[in-house]
Parts: sequence; structure tokens; C-alpha cells
Amino acid sequence: MSFLAIVALAFGMSVDSFVASVGRGAAIGRPRFAEALRTGIVFGVVEALTPVIGWAAGCAASRYVEAIDHWVAFGLLVAVGLHMLYAAWRRAETDECVAPNDSFVTLVASAVGTSLDAMAVGASLALLDVDIVMVAVAVGLTTFLLSSGGMLIGRTVGERFGRRAEFVAGVLLCAIGTVILIEHLMT
Repeated sequence: MSFLAIVALAFGMSVDSFVASVGRGAAIGRPRFAEALRTGIVFGVVEALTPVIGWAAGCAASRYVEAIDHWVAFGLLVAVGLHMLYAAWRRAETDECVAPNDSFVTLVASAVGTSLDAMAVGASLALLDVDIVMVAVAVGLTTFLLSSGGMLIGRTVGERFGRRAEFVAGVLLCAIGTVILIEHLMT
């Protein structure tokens, strides 16, 4: 997987956390820098671990799906991308903003909830020739930066930008899945 693809994947997988952080920042009003860092660290660590978990599960199953691995990777990435597009569209329809609970448990639960799609992406990466450590580090650092920044800009930007970012991430994941499929079909 190329450096550009890893960067695009890291941004695509980090957008859910960014959206959640923007929402938390908007609901809190004026989050402190320490709160933004705490949110970024929690979201970054969880988002870095979940694709590794998915990758490990995918490696265990890879010998059974080797002949169709590119179709599985395509299907998983497009499914996650379409889910993100649907979530962005649904959020635009309901236009809801709920104040977050500031407990650490709630923060971790939010991080896990926004990173479950990363596990599916990790499973699809097990079917490809990918350095999962590099991907996990890229995803973790990108999520940390986007989530910390999302908390700080949440009060001024609000949910509108978050929906657009989630939409772009969904399109990126669908595009990455399509490129993987095309590359494997061309070889």
C-alpha cells in the first residue's frame, strides 16, 4: 500500500472521531486544552488498536479467502464508506446535537463506538500486503490530531463541518476499496 493510500486511509478512518470531537467541543462550549488533549489521546489510542484487532482476525481467516481477498477488501471498505455516507446524510436530516457526558467512561465508549468501522478496515487490510504497524501509527496520530483539534474548533464550526468531513471520508473509503479491486483485477 502506497504512502498516499495510507494517509488517505488514516484520514478516512479518523473522521468519525473528528466528528464526535467537534460535537463534544460544540456541546461543552469552551473546552480546555487539557480536555482536548485527553480526548485526542483516548480517541487516537482506541482508533490505532481497532484496525490491529481486525487485522489479526483477518490474518486468521486469510487462507480461506485468498482467491477472493480483493473482493472482500473492496466490499468491507465500500460498506464502511457507505455507512459513513449514510450517517452523514442522516445527521443532516435530524440535525441533532446532544450534550456529551464528560465522564472518562463515556469518552472511552464514544471512542470505541466511532472506531468499530476501523476493525472492519483492519480485517480487509489483512488480505493485502500492508504493514499494519505503519497503518495503526498513522491512524492513531491522525486521529489524535483531528480529535484534539475537533474539540477546540467545535464551538465555532459545529456539526455542519463534521457532516461534510464524514461525507468526504466515506467517499475516500469507497475510492480506496475501488482502487484495490481495480489493481487486483488488472494483475
